[in-house]
Amino acid sequence: MNPISNEDEIREPPIRAGADRGLDIAMVMGRISRSSGGIFEAVSGLAPAVAARPGQRVGVYGLDDPLASAGVLQARGVPVHAYPSHGPRSFGYAPALARALRSSPADLLHVHGLWMYPSVVAPRWAVARHRPYIVSPHGQLDRWALAHRGWKKRLASLAYERRHLQHAACLHALCPAELASIRAAGLTNPVCVVPNGVDLQEHDRGQPPLWRPQVAAEATILLFLGRLAPQKGIPNLLHGLARARQAISLAPWHLVVAGWGEATYRSQLERLGASLGLGDIVHFVGPQFGEQKLRTLAAADAFVLPSLSEGLPIAVLEAWAAGLPVLMTPQCNLQEGFAEAGAIRIEADADGVEAGLRRLFAMPPQGRRQVGELARRFVADRYSWAGAADEMEAVYRWVLGVGERPRTVHLA
Repeated sequence: MNPISNEDEIREPPIRAGADRGLDIAMVMGRISRSSGGIFEAVSGLAPAVAARPGQRVGVYGLDDPLASAGVLQARGVPVHAYPSHGPRSFGYAPALARALRSSPADLLHVHGLWMYPSVVAPRWAVARHRPYIVSPHGQLDRWALAHRGWKKRLASLAYERRHLQHAACLHALCPAELASIRAAGLTNPVCVVPNGVDLQEHDRGQPPLWRPQVAAEATILLFLGRLAPQKGIPNLLHGLARARQAISLAPWHLVVAGWGEATYRSQLERLGASLGLGDIVHFVGPQFGEQKLRTLAAADAFVLPSLSEGLPIAVLEAWAAGLPVLMTPQCNLQEGFAEAGAIRIEADADGVEAGLRRLFAMPPQGRRQVGELARRFVADRYSWAGAADEMEAVYRWVLGVGERPRTVHLA
């Protein structure tokens, strides 16, 4: 299953081990920063969970960043190796990363995300070490994602990304919809389907977030939490909210947009909200991490994610874990959440968002609390990092030839 070419000399033989042998896993990503959005959240959940399994050793490798968040992983007992990059930030050329991986004890690489320098490094590492790698696209092969800045991605695909994907021993889909996107992209590799997890933490409603004094004390909070980026559908959310306001009274609802992203895009969103007459009920409060994120979720009464494209959004899982009713699009790839967690389906346009908002605003507080409790039980039963780690370890062992093919792995 390992790609062989003549660009590098094979330096080590394939792994030879019994089923009880511990593994060294190198998880590789782009920027080791919360600015990487859901990819960072996924790695910071999965890596410690895999490392907690008997005999497993995990290190995270990637690119340094001004907003570096290595401490999150280090606090969970996972070594982090971050290296400076050169040239265009969107690519992240980092020769020190390649050298570090070559000298690492890793039996296998698990690459998270596409389109950056790790996509070049992984196939070369596999040739030099005669060992396999796995790739988690994290929704970046979705049709909308491929079309966004499509010409750049077509060039990158020709230059290096297609080779990276085709030579992976296994691809990792977060849900059946992502498996379909992988096959639609023409990839015939084995694909494992293993969802993200979530940390079930207590949300202290006695400690308000720092932004709370900015919002009227009597406000009922609808929360958007995540990266401020075009695929999140925030313009449709603002337009839908404005249309709902024209039709019904929104009191006491306020929308809190808690997220990070490019300053120019945030400014565009703020101007849009103001132009729609929403300045008094829409609040952009900036990124919320760690304890502040928990407090923000605790302060909310409902959650919305109007995305145009997703892998499997951890933000929705976190909202459910906090006991919040959720409005989301089908593109969030959590279809069972509509039937089993009481989620309100919204279409990915302004009309669809308006219809969903009007349903939410018509719900009595007791009804919202009942839906939130249903959602919390649902996510606790279905989405744990321990369960994801168990399934991924089985995939790692199969790829390395020391375990049977797991039920999560789909062949072409």
